[in-house]
Amino acid sequence: MRIGLAGAGRIGARHAAALCALPEVEELVVADADAARARALAARPSVRAVEEVAELFTAGLDGLVVAAATDAHADLVERALAAGMPVFCEKPLASDIDGTFQIVASAKKAGVPVQVGFQRRFDAGNAAAREALASGRLGWLHTVRSCSFDPAPPPAEYVPTSGGLFRDCVIHDLDLIRFVTGRDVVRVMASGANRGEDFFRDSGDVDTGSALLVLDDGTLAQVSATRYNAAGYDARLELFGSKDSIVAGLDERTPVTAVPEHGEEPKDPYAGFLERFSDAYDAELRAFVDVVAGRRASPCPPEDALEAFYLAEACELSMREGRIVGAEEVRR
Repeated sequence: MRIGLAGAGRIGARHAAALCALPEVEELVVADADAARARALAARPSVRAVEEVAELFTAGLDGLVVAAATDAHADLVERALAAGMPVFCEKPLASDIDGTFQIVASAKKAGVPVQVGFQRRFDAGNAAAREALASGRLGWLHTVRSCSFDPAPPPAEYVPTSGGLFRDCVIHDLDLIRFVTGRDVVRVMASGANRGEDFFRDSGDVDTGSALLVLDDGTLAQVSATRYNAAGYDARLELFGSKDSIVAGLDERTPVTAVPEHGEEPKDPYAGFLERFSDAYDAELRAFVDVVAGRRASPCPPEDALEAFYLAEACELSMREGRIVGAEEVRR
């Protein structure tokens, strides 16, 4: 098959390598707003660069991977749907709820599969946690804890257009909690803080945030995120049940040290999300190739992305107004 790739930046280059490693992908056609970046990726065998992103829609592609700048996602996905082309899109599908809602409607009308890049669903530990819960091993669930700790802040110029900590970062935790538990969130209470660089506060954002979620069966879920975890990148999911408790994302590279210390420290801590979820990124693109080939339905449809966006919006509203926010308050 022939797959298109819109976006040749850091994540686009990562996706290009993964796609080129798949035997079903005979040719990868790459485009970027910066044509030089696309040409650089074309140094790989079986990769061809085109000068304009618009050329991807006349190149006879079987599917499209969208890894362009966030503000281009909605337009590219809509154009792929209009062309009847299965599309994989990095989150978010759009920069706001209304745009995301529109894509959900467009995908349903077109009958074309859309897969959203919530790669944590494809992490082996998270998948095993989901299976353990579904099997009954944990009994009934009473507490979930999820964290997303970045080792260092993003560039200052990224923050004003990021959407904020909850929409940009915590949204991964929100999607994962829904995916692993199979439950909906009915209300949230969130808070945030700024103790680091002023550019977060100047942009109306926070550098650290936490949220308490109440699931529809009464389970409580806690989410924590920060831009300042100098020990390394830490993304874990913990499930506590009436029979057993498990954790995903805890290994010899997890940047935490037990106290009192016994002379053992994390070995080569994860430097960032691309490294921590390397296998998951490969797995989600293998899944997309199966979607393009018609072998499976989308494992992360746009409806799920909309639900995660609703919850991120609810967290933002709760933080701003200092109150509990029901999920139904932000639904369209």
